[in-house]
Amino acid sequence: MKKYLVALICLLSFYAPVAWPDGKQSHAEIRKTVMEFVQLKTQSMPGKVTVKVDELDPRSVFPACSTLEAFLPTGAQMFGKTSIGVRCNEKNGWSVFIPSTITVTINMLVSSKPLQQGQTLGAGDFNIQTGDLNQIGLITDESLALGKILKFSIGAGQPLKQDMLRLPYAVTQGQTVQLIFEGRGIQLRTEGQAINNAAEGQAVQVKVPSGQVISGVARGRGAVEVRR
Repeated sequence: MKKYLVALICLLSFYAPVAWPDGKQSHAEIRKTVMEFVQLKTQSMPGKVTVKVDELDPRSVFPACSTLEAFLPTGAQMFGKTSIGVRCNEKNGWSVFIPSTITVTINMLVSSKPLQQGQTLGAGDFNIQTGDLNQIGLITDESLALGKILKFSIGAGQPLKQDMLRLPYAVTQGQTVQLIFEGRGIQLRTEGQAINNAAEGQAVQVKVPSGQVISGVARGRGAVEVRR
């Protein structure tokens, strides 16, 4: 019987919160909670992730807690210098914010020369360079840049971001387009004038000779599809 009691005590101690003998929460357990949270949230990121969690102020004292939960504060990012929150989900719980540094080393696309607004990107317009992820939207896959149009001019050596690029227009403002009406097994065609630019698959408005404005979806070769 005594052996079973010893085994039970050992098992319970394994699941108990790591706390100081006087019932105060261990700072090491708080930092461990942050580390596990960051590792989970960054596991799908491209590249290599390293994490540094700062030490807590030794003067900070928290009651022992068995339900610690880490969270990302509003406005914080999962890269660079950031702050990760830890809360105690118990009655009279508490929360604390831990300064942390998350370094994500990635292979990013960088312009190989000055590029002009409206230029269609080809393989010779960018290089792959290793660096730290320090902003949202950096492009790491060549397929996301090839054939895209640059929204504005950039200099050589500038990282490419998704919001710098757009798809080629399938329909341009003022262009005469073919409106294709489809529905109930029939197809009708008429001409109209595009009111806005649109890439393939994007919404476009077309003004027909009667003056009516019709909304459709841009397709290739100046066609706009309207489904009823």
